[in-house]
Amino acid sequence: MSVNRSKARHRRRRTAVAAGVPLALGAAGVMAYGTAFGVFGEDASPKASAATVANASAAAPAWAADVADGFASVDAKGQKGTYGGRDGRTVTVKTLADLEKYATAEEPYVIVVAATIDMNPVGKEIKVKSDKTIVGRGTSGQIVGGGFFLGTGVHNVIIRNLTIRDSYQGVWNDKDHDFDAVQMDGAHHVWIDHNDLRHMADGLIDVRKDSTNVTVSWNRLSDNNKTFGIGWTENVLTDITIHHNWIRETEQRNPSTDNAAHAHLYNNYLEDVAGTAVKSSYGNYSRGRTKMVLENSYFQGMNNPVTKDATAAVVQRGNTFSGTSGRNESGGTAFDPKSFYGYTLDRTADVPALLKAGTGPRTSIGTANAVSTASTRAATLTVAKDGSGQYRTVQAAVDAVPANNPSRVVIQVKPGTYRETVKVPSNKPHVTIQGTGGSRKDTVIVFNNASGTPKPGGGTYGTGGSATVAVEADDFQARNLSINNDFDEGRNQSLNGHQAVALRTAADKVFLDGIITDGDQDTLLLDTAAKDKLGRVYVTNSYISGNVDFVFGRATAVIDQSVITLKKRWDGSSAGYIVAPSTTADRKGILINRTVVNGDVSAGSFFLGRNWHAGGDAALRPQATVRNSTLSAAIKSTPWSDMGGFSWKNDRFAEYKNTGPGSGAASGNRPQLTDAQAGGQEVADWLGTWNPTA
Repeated sequence: MSVNRSKARHRRRRTAVAAGVPLALGAAGVMAYGTAFGVFGEDASPKASAATVANASAAAPAWAADVADGFASVDAKGQKGTYGGRDGRTVTVKTLADLEKYATAEEPYVIVVAATIDMNPVGKEIKVKSDKTIVGRGTSGQIVGGGFFLGTGVHNVIIRNLTIRDSYQGVWNDKDHDFDAVQMDGAHHVWIDHNDLRHMADGLIDVRKDSTNVTVSWNRLSDNNKTFGIGWTENVLTDITIHHNWIRETEQRNPSTDNAAHAHLYNNYLEDVAGTAVKSSYGNYSRGRTKMVLENSYFQGMNNPVTKDATAAVVQRGNTFSGTSGRNESGGTAFDPKSFYGYTLDRTADVPALLKAGTGPRTSIGTANAVSTASTRAATLTVAKDGSGQYRTVQAAVDAVPANNPSRVVIQVKPGTYRETVKVPSNKPHVTIQGTGGSRKDTVIVFNNASGTPKPGGGTYGTGGSATVAVEADDFQARNLSINNDFDEGRNQSLNGHQAVALRTAADKVFLDGIITDGDQDTLLLDTAAKDKLGRVYVTNSYISGNVDFVFGRATAVIDQSVITLKKRWDGSSAGYIVAPSTTADRKGILINRTVVNGDVSAGSFFLGRNWHAGGDAALRPQATVRNSTLSAAIKSTPWSDMGGFSWKNDRFAEYKNTGPGSGAASGNRPQLTDAQAGGQEVADWLGTWNPTA
């Protein structure tokens, strides 16, 4: 199929790295959604259709139990929340015929889109029926040249993890082609989550004609004239939640909200990118008799960022406006969203980095508000401080895992602060520790040992021994929780040894997905079981904070699509180093990829890293590569430093295509990879044959 892309103002530069997917996974075509039968299950009995059908009771992917938040979660119109097709069969589709067959069926389905599907004719919108989950497999699920239509009375529909793109017909403000990514006319209970919607002929999302109980979350909306329209009715019935969406390079309807009874917008990032042909006309627009609550959103460079009609209401709280101009309005009375549902606001200052790292399709389904569980075949242990679980401490649950367990054990930890140290010994592989709260902040494992802290039996803990959580078992995973070390340097100045590790890994195939790990010096120790042992670690969708050498060790480690936050020292000064690899000469070290580096510290005060020759070992060849990442002004113009008398220039340090005020051109003090060299320093080169999966 050929799509007319001739209009010059609508062409956009694309990065070579697909958003939301580790290259190792994308290249191998492997999904990160665990099920009892591997990928998405196999046919119980062969069928002529190209779609793979799995019996839901045996092989439904665990994420199919995810439910919406916001207004889509509210019981109304005879529907109790939004859960899509979880009660039906799971099918995997790769053709338009199969996608349309199952999406338009009367019975419930979980429909996994595992290929790029071209719409024929261009502009086709599949008429989705009720009780459906349509979800992309990793980033392979793409709908090109059309989208989905949800008509009157259609309800309980989830559209997740898809790229829907390219029905554009060459006219920027197109009045002739109503080719939307997702259009609703009178639908209710719809959840649109973690999609990449762009370059369509008309709108990206249209919520029309009294559609209600809709939640739109964690999407990237870009490269379009009309982004997101709500209304087209004289009635005042629509209830809609719009949160954690990144809207960029769009002109109007960001969104335009007409006659909505309750419109709750929070933690969105609206960005008018400087130097492009697209100029925003306006941002959030409250029209007619809309009542809008607008909280903790970030507006960057937008013209007329918030506008309202005289008859409409906008209540603003906690928003940030950077480089904006024109109308920024509020007034009237609205409503209290918490009278309808619970939610947690992220800090406004964190929103750009959070959304750049977390929006769009992901390799493993699960959001900050809808947590995926493990496969239905995995053993599960529960931890709760209040005694409602099997165990009251995380360590007690780890202790209950049988030695040399042959398959995964999921330790589900209910929300709360667990002040304890946890050790997963080497004879307990395949363990997952997973928070069950609505946010990774809800479940916290924390302690305050430091290197110089005296041990009860004599001596001190040392750096490695100070870890709040220590992982020595292969195939470990941590999800949706915080692992912190809150050692107070200021109050312990007399102590000899302030290194205080939050998380130490000394194992292979460690997958850290959607976590926070916070400390000061030596926060995250990524090690191996022994100097001659391979230890691979993949960190994604996570936050890491500290100030001195706070990502360090000899592991082969990838930090991908995450946020690294620089912190001031205990005395309020700004100075430090991010990475301190101690890589052996035959291994790869630390790769930071598609990650945001930020923090409330002074400009030019932090090094990207330094070379740690542990124990003075001259044979080591520490390696760190920082690529395709956004660096704040805190990064020094000469970002690498010597350590322990060894010159970093004799080791392996480089950057590639970083952006932001802390990035810089190639020089003798700032090595940059060539395109050819960068081709050998991808995520797949670090992880080898290992494909991290949930």
